[in-house]
Amino acid sequence: MQEVAALLLCKLGGMSGSADEISAVITAAGGEPNEEQIAALVGDVEGKDVNELLGAGMEKIKDIPMGGGGGGGGGGGGDAAEEAAAEVEEEVEEAPPAVDMFGGADDGGDY
Repeated sequence: MQEVAALLLCKLGGMSGSADEISAVITAAGGEPNEEQIAALVGDVEGKDVNELLGAGMEKIKDIPMGGGGGGGGGGGGDAAEEAAAEVEEEVEEAPPAVDMFGGADDGGDY
């Protein structure tokens, strides 16, 4: 799989995607290139346009369900949540007395 990713990175970077270039990308990413897999990949894609290969692959997998449709679920058991909410008592905090922006009282001081 890393060989395919390296080939695509080479193509995106404007390179030809040769075996040496693919090996260099894999090595630069900290991986160990598998020369047999790279040679097989280069042989398989030689003379083919990467965009056409990707398009053909997308056409083949278009009907495969890819997940999604999650959500839903979680019904039932609502009584427990209502009981917990009823047990929680609301605590009302008293607001501190209002003061002006300079911290003084409303005694008509110097301001």
